[in-house]
Amino acid sequence: MTTAATITVDHRVERGRAFVRAWLWILVAMVFVMVVVGGATRLTGSGLSITEWNPIMGALPPLSDSAWLEAFEKYKAIPQYRLVNEGMSLDDFKFIFWWEWSHRQLGRAIGVVFALGFLWGLFTGGLRGGLALRVLGIGALGGLQAAIGWIMVASGLQGDMTAVAPVKLMLHLTTASVIYTLLVMQATHLGTSRGEVALPSINTGATFLLFFTLLQIALGALVAGSKAGFTWNTWPMIDGHLVPPKEMLFSVSPLIENFVDNTALVQFNHRMSAYLLLAVALFHGWQAGRLMPATSARRRAVSNVWLIALQAIIGIATLLYVVPLWLGLLHQAFAFIVLGMVATHRAALSRG
Repeated sequence: MTTAATITVDHRVERGRAFVRAWLWILVAMVFVMVVVGGATRLTGSGLSITEWNPIMGALPPLSDSAWLEAFEKYKAIPQYRLVNEGMSLDDFKFIFWWEWSHRQLGRAIGVVFALGFLWGLFTGGLRGGLALRVLGIGALGGLQAAIGWIMVASGLQGDMTAVAPVKLMLHLTTASVIYTLLVMQATHLGTSRGEVALPSINTGATFLLFFTLLQIALGALVAGSKAGFTWNTWPMIDGHLVPPKEMLFSVSPLIENFVDNTALVQFNHRMSAYLLLAVALFHGWQAGRLMPATSARRRAVSNVWLIALQAIIGIATLLYVVPLWLGLLHQAFAFIVLGMVATHRAALSRG
């Protein structure tokens, strides 16, 4: 027999779940903005402008002329200043400082919003059981991401480094991609009372599409880290070759270093994975149209084809125009729009 107390408890839990769903989407939006600002930080060469990691006191920027000069002197001591920016003015330093500071502030803000929302979700009953553990796991990954971010920055402060290590940049962006994906999928689950029942082949296709989207973003981070987008600025050829010769792709020793530091191979891998991703999207769209016609799953699958094709066009334009700031940012931002749509598609199917 249903009692008034039971109805009240159920209603309270339902309101709690609605809060959790909205909170997760807010976190998705914040992570998206964080990625875009991170892209601007990288493209403007701002990532090494703050040479210390101080999670608490570092939230305050320099508040006086003497504090600005002290921060500038610390920057002058690192290789990037000596080898790339020697002679830059204090105003130029402030420009790159504010990008990096904003990026770190967004990270702090995400941490605060996560902590407060998580506690409120527990209090209202919207977060409990397996859901609470899954969301807590995403939060733990966010904490790890902060540490990875500092490890990445520290890699650019050593020896004769003038930028962060490409592999560490890839790890940082890939971890952000995984956090973003998990948030999108969890929010989608909470907003879907009953998913579409899909054949295993459709679920598998959506999973492959998500995997190759994440792989493409990871390889794109290597392109960014090695600055491969500023070389070989022709398409579809690389130095006159559709597939460059082995001597060009594997000119660095030891062999493994080619996959990180050889701009020809790094860019070639990113191009090939883009073609593969588009092929997977096309096949999955055809598959969904044949097996699940007149469904939202089919519409999502076809929409993903168009989004991935548009992202490929943006990528080609970014390469041909030698990575202007606005195109570089658009390419990174649109990659996460694609990732969000692909993750939503997979999450909606997994409810079936």
